[in-house]
Amino acid sequence: MKEKLSGLSAEEVRERLEKGEGGGPAEQITRTRGQIVRENVFTLFNVLNFLIAGLLLAVGAYSNMMFIAIIILNILIGIFQELKAKKIVDELSILNRPVIRVLRDGKEEQAEPGQVVRGDLMILESGNQICSDAVVAEGTLEVNESMLTGESDAVLKEEGDKLFSGSSVISGKACARIIHVGNENYAAKLAAEVKREKQVQSELLGSMRRVTRFTSCLILPLGLALFLEAFFLRRSSVDEAVVSSAAALLGMLPKGLVLLISVSLAAGVIRLAKMKILVQNIYSLETLAHVDTLCLDKTGTLTDGNLKVCSMIPMTEFPKGEADALIQSYLAASDDNNATFRALKKLFPAKAVYRPVHKIPFSSKRKWGCVSFGGAGSIFVGAPEKLADTLPENLEQELDKGRRVVAVGYYGASWQNDTELPSGIRLLYGVALEDTIRPNAAETLEFFRREGVDVKIISGDHIKTVSMIAKRAGLTDWREAIDLSGQGENPDYDMLCRRYSVFARVTPRQKQELIKALKRQGRQVAMTGDGVNDLLALREADCSIAVADGSDASRQISQVVLLDSDFTNLPQVVSEGRRVIHNVTRTAQVFFIKTVYSVLVSFFCLLANQPFPFIPIQITLIDACVEAYPSFLTILESDTGKIRGKFLPTALSNAAPFGITVTGMIILTALLAPFSPPERRTVMYLLLILISMAAVVKSCTPFTPLRTFICVTMAAGTAGALTILPSLFEIAAVTPQMLAYVLTGAAIAFLVLLFQEHVNRA
Repeated sequence: MKEKLSGLSAEEVRERLEKGEGGGPAEQITRTRGQIVRENVFTLFNVLNFLIAGLLLAVGAYSNMMFIAIIILNILIGIFQELKAKKIVDELSILNRPVIRVLRDGKEEQAEPGQVVRGDLMILESGNQICSDAVVAEGTLEVNESMLTGESDAVLKEEGDKLFSGSSVISGKACARIIHVGNENYAAKLAAEVKREKQVQSELLGSMRRVTRFTSCLILPLGLALFLEAFFLRRSSVDEAVVSSAAALLGMLPKGLVLLISVSLAAGVIRLAKMKILVQNIYSLETLAHVDTLCLDKTGTLTDGNLKVCSMIPMTEFPKGEADALIQSYLAASDDNNATFRALKKLFPAKAVYRPVHKIPFSSKRKWGCVSFGGAGSIFVGAPEKLADTLPENLEQELDKGRRVVAVGYYGASWQNDTELPSGIRLLYGVALEDTIRPNAAETLEFFRREGVDVKIISGDHIKTVSMIAKRAGLTDWREAIDLSGQGENPDYDMLCRRYSVFARVTPRQKQELIKALKRQGRQVAMTGDGVNDLLALREADCSIAVADGSDASRQISQVVLLDSDFTNLPQVVSEGRRVIHNVTRTAQVFFIKTVYSVLVSFFCLLANQPFPFIPIQITLIDACVEAYPSFLTILESDTGKIRGKFLPTALSNAAPFGITVTGMIILTALLAPFSPPERRTVMYLLLILISMAAVVKSCTPFTPLRTFICVTMAAGTAGALTILPSLFEIAAVTPQMLAYVLTGAAIAFLVLLFQEHVNRA
């Protein structure tokens, strides 16, 4: 081979690389560090908070700026988690980056993908990954194109045939001339269609964005109106006007809730990382928890890509010891290394008992291979219909079960004709093989069925093979199968998705159309995949899941990467997502109380020409002791039940009674309480604390030892802070009259809340 094909010269390669005609560096599909930092820092929520902090800084109200620490911590958590995910994905890409063997100046060299040029000659043999599109110049190969087409059957490539990047060599040896490099390659072009960053479908993130957009529409006009009213109508100083207005605006932004969501998701992501599950964006953790349709690829998902021998059927009276020795010698001499031959080697461990004199490699086109041994005859391995005149009934039965059947035959002389078979081949064995189903696959499918998640299996393989694997894996709807190759140019995907659960002979574009059809029906769709052929579907799905031993592109665009390539870990992702959503929804009502009363009280203050009753440092104390402390201690509680209802409506409906009650007590106190202004503000603040604590107590029912401890220490800590640092929080000395008013007001508020709870339940 080397004598006939010398390849490019080193000088030609150097010139082409200098002209930019080389493969170049692999295109970065993951976001850069700069993009990650920008997207976490420059958000509307952060801009509003930093704007308020800037105003407080300008007037020297430093103690009232403590809230900004929460914002910075939230930003750092988001950046850290996404940088960590990027690092793991990039390391995976480096570890899986192949080295290409090329022929230059008649000598074999090794090169990285970025160092090859058009015209280079690649040397390919069993086990090699094809990194650039090429044309076979000399030799013959068996190629696995399942990463591109989804079909696991080997494809024969002879001189003049095209090889596509993303495929791999199963058997044979050849020289291939590179015709495309870098982004010109087939796999790169397909990846380019999904290169754009996938928008995360997060209900928590979307809810917080809606709240932020709503409050941002109020903050600027309301803040300006409160400031102008204080400065011009009440003749307050600039410092007092800014501090009072800032407190009203800060309360509208649920900054503690944003931090709680980030910390809860980050904690879940870390737990999953220990289980070898990578969540590339923290908000992706909740996405799978909402999924109601899961689409699985067969190869690499339900199966692990290996075959196992399920039965060996003797076909002749040939002496077993001699037959086994011949088969062992065949496997020792053969260069074939696909899944079929690996399974046969487990049944007949390769051993060179006889000396080979001639080899004919197995070919999917011929459907047989042969090794002849000196003085001992020849062994043939191939499809039963090729080696036998009539297919034995017991082998027919195995084929009907969706299994692959390989026949092993013996011929008494040497055979060197690679186009014809000799007559008189004696079948020694029929070997039935089947794909290895991943452990716990049945339990995983049963988990999703029990949780109301529809499972669809989408594969490029034959319909009988896919159906039988679905049956073995435990899919209850395995009979509802269809071969999409016979459905014409424009099938009715919506009808097909409603009617069938197993799809065979599916092209990459058809996978994408199936996902689109499911989404049109209002489904939340998750898609698993490992190859370039899955990219379009992964990009379309609400939640994309890749396996670590799949293609670089599939890992990089997916939201979840299974680092041990085992889809049976998906229930862990669902459970973590549900845990986060349940805990955040349960505690969010406490955070939204502040948003509700801040908006309502701000309008009251504007209409009544009164200052906002609280200052930022007082709001920060409630943020820390009443909102953050209880919420963060309970985020590890386990509630993995099915999610019911929407996050934002549920949280707001629970928060509204408390927020409205706080507003009512503040208005009554402002208009009727017979106290001085400082005493009146202290009374309002104490009522706010007590009503907010009541919301925490409600969220902690039913009580556990941890929740009881939280409620007790929350009350003690808040009281301690006010007692030790009354001047910092601008708390006036509490008189007996003030205490009586607070207790009476709190009792009335609790009765109102109990009545509202009774009405809601009725």
